[in-house]
Amino acid sequence: MDQPSISRRSLLQGAASFTALGALGTSTSHAQDKAPTKTELKKGSVILFQGDSITDEGRKKDILEANDSGALGKGYAANAAGEILGDNAELGLQFYNRGISGNKIPDLAARWQKDCIELKPDILSILIGINDIWHTIAFGANYQGTIADYEEGYRQLIKDTLAAKADTRIVICEPFTTRENFKSREGKTAADYAVVAKRIADDMKLTFVAFQTEFDKACKAAPGKFWLWDGIHPSTAGHALMSQVWRRAVGI
Repeated sequence: MDQPSISRRSLLQGAASFTALGALGTSTSHAQDKAPTKTELKKGSVILFQGDSITDEGRKKDILEANDSGALGKGYAANAAGEILGDNAELGLQFYNRGISGNKIPDLAARWQKDCIELKPDILSILIGINDIWHTIAFGANYQGTIADYEEGYRQLIKDTLAAKADTRIVICEPFTTRENFKSREGKTAADYAVVAKRIADDMKLTFVAFQTEFDKACKAAPGKFWLWDGIHPSTAGHALMSQVWRRAVGI
């Protein structure tokens, strides 16, 4: 079998050609035509990852302390946290993972006060959307949410966060999949939900992490299942790529 023309090393080095964004608390949309700018972290900064199973990745939910290896799970959030902590040991950074498998926008809203606002994050990263599609067709198709509900609820979470702590740096992560014909009850795809996520980031001048774009590039080097073993959940390689892309986009 011929070897892929793009090596994993070169892919990881070049995949996330995002602009990392200015100082903590000031954010703009990424632009791929600008050189990365390192974010200056403050001492004791709190970094919170929120989302569904892709962020959860087996974390121990009974452990609430920052930086605990069990509490951070085994995915991209843990990878990024470990690297950043190692690079900035003197800063006393606090990393939390509050992703919960199966969550949709309404589920985040129901626990937002406890699992976000009370943690007072300086950087908040949100990856949500796949279950907002999937649950309209799975598990008895009891979920009635629409893409309009997704957008309205997402915007409200951000408004609530900024109302509580105006200088929170918010990172919006693009929903992604390599599954074909993956559509909600109303015929919307992951790409449609990604457009909404990008629009929210642009409108509210938030950082955007284009995961789908980077997985599309990655699939030129290896098949989709190498990166997302079931078309949705990342493999070890997929999580490694995500942490690289996330760090480049956020600039830390």
